[in-house]
Amino acid sequence: MSKDYYNTLGVKRDASAAEIKQAYRRLARKYHPDVNPNDKSAEARFKEINEAYEVLSDAGKRKKYDQFGDKWQYADQFAQAGQSGRQWDFADFSDGGGASFQSGDMGSLFEELLRGTGAGGFGRRTRTAPQRGQDIESPVEVTLEEAFTGTRRMMSLQSQEPCATCGGTGRIQNVACSVCRGAGAAASLKRLEVTIPAGVDNGSRVRIAGKGQPGYRSGPAGDLYLVISVLPHAQFERKGDELHVEVPVPLTLAVLGGEVQVPTPRGKLSLKIPPETQNGRVFRLSGQGMPHLSDSARGDMFATVNVVLPTRLSDEEKEIFRRLKELRH
Repeated sequence: MSKDYYNTLGVKRDASAAEIKQAYRRLARKYHPDVNPNDKSAEARFKEINEAYEVLSDAGKRKKYDQFGDKWQYADQFAQAGQSGRQWDFADFSDGGGASFQSGDMGSLFEELLRGTGAGGFGRRTRTAPQRGQDIESPVEVTLEEAFTGTRRMMSLQSQEPCATCGGTGRIQNVACSVCRGAGAAASLKRLEVTIPAGVDNGSRVRIAGKGQPGYRSGPAGDLYLVISVLPHAQFERKGDELHVEVPVPLTLAVLGGEVQVPTPRGKLSLKIPPETQNGRVFRLSGQGMPHLSDSARGDMFATVNVVLPTRLSDEEKEIFRRLKELRH
């Protein structure tokens, strides 16, 4: 049975990249092994979701999948075989939606590509050459505090391990391997602890070298890329490496001056408020913002004064304000 990745994620074929990402996140949370311990069906579903997202989230892979269905990995071989002079009508193999191949000629096409009997021996050279493993992208959500200090995550990732039965070739004595069905690899779930550095922001891509899909025929493994999303914070607003925060200041302190405590991700700091400080005044706290991802420097924090008017005034306090009103006029 061919695999319909769009159906796996529950999206339409014309879904945008954002819609595909949203669907993946929703399903990944629901079927994640950490949420469903010892649930084999959830683990299998999680693998299917990751496989579908790996293809549909990559514009190049998605284009190949839309054209060749679940045989998209062989798109380059199809193209080179066509350049060698052999004519293949791919409309015979696809239903137009890229989800399946129905023609009986598909078997002969793969025989030529994989056994090397056609396209000038192209298949034979491809089979013996080492191939680098595919890169993997995995979305990761972090809190602002984690982005400030850096953090670690234990992740469950789907991996395509070379089939032990056929050695990753996909064939045994010119017959498709019965274990991997000619794919040369089998899906497995691996757990990996990764480090997320301080200073990451929305859209940051953290590269974990050599932790992507394994290579074929002794080729190097691909890389793992963590695509970061920083969750909104209830108190701080982030703008690049800057942090912005509102600081409540009592009216009396704003008028007479004094000190207030300003929250930061590392704890509270004392801020001196000059006498007659106006509401909305902004104070710059140098080096108290987010760390730079590329070096050891830090951004700044900007504290905005929010003057708080007194409530539940006593008669004596009201009299003082009346006297102040008379003096100011």
